[in-house]
Amino acid sequence: MPLAIPRLTVDEARPLVRRNAVPDATVRDRTRAIVDDVRARGSDAVRELNVRFGGGLPDGRLLLDAESLAAAREALEPGVRRALVQAIDHVRRFAETQRPGTTRTQIVAGVDIERRWTPIGSVGCYVPAAQAPLPSSLVMTVVPAQVAGVGRIVVASPAGPGGLDPIVLGAAGLLGVDQVLVAGGAQAIAALTFGMPDLGLERVDRIVGPGSVWVTAAKLELAGEVGIDLPAGPSEGLVLADGSADPELVAADLLTQAEHGPDSVAILVTTSAILADQVEAAIARRVARAPRQAVLERSLERHGRIVLAPDLDAAISFVNAYAPEHLSVELRDEDLEPAVARLRNAGSLFVGPWAPESAGDYATGANHVLPTGGLARASGALDVTDFGKFVQVQRITQDGLAALRDTIVTLADAEGLDAHADAVRSRFARSPR
Repeated sequence: MPLAIPRLTVDEARPLVRRNAVPDATVRDRTRAIVDDVRARGSDAVRELNVRFGGGLPDGRLLLDAESLAAAREALEPGVRRALVQAIDHVRRFAETQRPGTTRTQIVAGVDIERRWTPIGSVGCYVPAAQAPLPSSLVMTVVPAQVAGVGRIVVASPAGPGGLDPIVLGAAGLLGVDQVLVAGGAQAIAALTFGMPDLGLERVDRIVGPGSVWVTAAKLELAGEVGIDLPAGPSEGLVLADGSADPELVAADLLTQAEHGPDSVAILVTTSAILADQVEAAIARRVARAPRQAVLERSLERHGRIVLAPDLDAAISFVNAYAPEHLSVELRDEDLEPAVARLRNAGSLFVGPWAPESAGDYATGANHVLPTGGLARASGALDVTDFGKFVQVQRITQDGLAALRDTIVTLADAEGLDAHADAVRSRFARSPR
């Protein structure tokens, strides 16, 4: 049976916009039970859950030390090592432009506020491996943490049937990661949150990185006990194209994200029905010879769509409403940059025929940990600021407080908070001005 991708008008496609990255209630409930088990029993629970759900090593080891990571680094095939080194360099160069500075502002004479940039103390970086090991995700999470100045970095990643991926371990060794936790899913997130003191794993302050619905559900469950990044859902790839686009390149870009898994999204938004026909035919040819054919077919059957827009304005409006994780823009030259300027909701944009999404996934230096499920309407890519915080430092002299006295007392009295007002009055009662 030939592969057919459903076609929708912009109006018919509106329901696609209403989605989110939050797992359903059943997954949330089952995740809560896993989290509670790890909270109560620590490393014993993590080992048992690794056996039950997969992701553990045959010998039950949960932590790999620096010596193991150094050995994996030295065992990297030279070509792979060169690729990792270049990817790390590019991500680091871009991340270094994002590091905030400390500022100090005088509000009135005698009132100075410092906004001090402070790296967080420790971070857990989750690296998924359900469909395939992703050393690139290790690079994307660890490097900005290092640029931010995070003191301790722990990577968590599940092992496959043959053990933990050697390239993931080698990348961790290249970056000097402190520890690697061999666990996946909700139990890994719980272990990072609570720590496993009996094994020398201290709890982390924040957890970042993409993952399955179980990872997302665990992050949401534990958000009150540990800092998290975004609840990330399945990968999303959207291409905005007109009749000038090369259908083979559009098809290739759509399949880039679709191959991540059967829940991944691939959507073409176009003003050209002819291009839609050509892209659909190109996708069918490519899928038929693809090594991950089964995954691609399931993804496209469930989440592949072609959205036909009457004009470019309607297409841009739909894209902004959908807010995709990845957005490729392939339009005629005179429309390209004006359209890019109007595309405000997307995790990462790829502009023109020479900008495949895979370039950003691996090598440009832009981060590939991106908001999904429509969260790009309010959030952006993972960056250095996600690994730190600003501490407000307020310095007030007697003259400065005198300048604020009436405002503070008046508002405190208006709110009925007598102690707030008294904290000011008492100072001047002891030292009249």
